[in-house]
Amino acid sequence: MENNAEFWDRVAKVYNVFVNVINAKTHKNLRNQIIPYFNNCDTVLECACGTGMLTEAIAPICKKLIATDFSKKMLLKANQKCKNHKNICFMVADILHLDFADGSFDKVIAANVIHLLHNPTQALIELERVCRPGGKIIIPTYINKKSNNKENKFVRLIGKMGVKFKERFTFSEYCQFIRDAGYPHAKYINVDGFIPCSIAVIDKK
Repeated sequence: MENNAEFWDRVAKVYNVFVNVINAKTHKNLRNQIIPYFNNCDTVLECACGTGMLTEAIAPICKKLIATDFSKKMLLKANQKCKNHKNICFMVADILHLDFADGSFDKVIAANVIHLLHNPTQALIELERVCRPGGKIIIPTYINKKSNNKENKFVRLIGKMGVKFKERFTFSEYCQFIRDAGYPHAKYINVDGFIPCSIAVIDKK
């Protein structure tokens, strides 16, 4: 990954400021929207878990959660946040090359990472591969509001810090990306906030 582990290790110590303060509205709404997709029978894979913003919400309502990230220090923060949940296994993993057998998980989620990848289609292929037939692949991704100058300035600022957006999707562009990747029947949920996101929900056949 071009947004490498060393960079995200450095970011880990301040990332919660972005999650809990700068983009708090989006992330609160995102948690509320994804919770209904999980149940206590699910074995779940979370890719790019970061400091555990969604991990903390998913763990209480699923059977088992494998929470992965490219950054060891992000995982350390997530582990500290979720220390009271005994059904989570944290591990380092690359979303483009997942070391899990085909069909290993009932639900697979990868939040706010697709726009950072040099090959996001490969990530979708991997997420689908490790999801069982009849399962769901849930992909929240930050969406660009072109008219929001404050948001655009913020994205430029974090770009100078080293956060490189490979894609800056509008909602329609994100839908087209998912369709072009081979998922014409995905459902979408838009989540409002400072930097909004759209959740693509794919049913694996």
